[in-house]
Amino acid sequence: MYTDGSARGNPGRGGYGVVLMSGTHKRELSKGYTHTTNNRMELMAVIAGLEAIKKNEWPVKIYSDSQYVVRAVKEGWLDNWIKTDFKGGKKNKDLWKHFYDLSRKFKLEFIWVKGHATNPFNNRCDELATAAADGKDLMEDTGYRESSNR
Repeated sequence: MYTDGSARGNPGRGGYGVVLMSGTHKRELSKGYTHTTNNRMELMAVIAGLEAIKKNEWPVKIYSDSQYVVRAVKEGWLDNWIKTDFKGGKKNKDLWKHFYDLSRKFKLEFIWVKGHATNPFNNRCDELATAAADGKDLMEDTGYRESSNR
């Protein structure tokens, strides 16, 4: 799975893109939001991709250009945030908790890839994410709205 998030302004209009691949099968996902952040879209892409996977007995490799997402998982930041209930006002608690619960169903491996480089799947995710952010019929990122109203 390749993922990418985009925001036009931070916060601003945003979107995510996902390319799922298994054998000869390939599926693309994207969605745009009216008011969100880049980090939320990066994480939302991973969540949307995992939610679309029907068989959780297979290992899943997640390629992302988001240091925020990859390092939070690989370096144990997320485990600490969960243990302390996001003490200190860590951002995106709603999405991280959703990802954490979802991740328990899979054997995940995160791989960081350089963004806007020569990886065609990462580039495709970027195209999907930016097109979604620039599109019509944008959804509201209620989690962002609720967290910014606190």
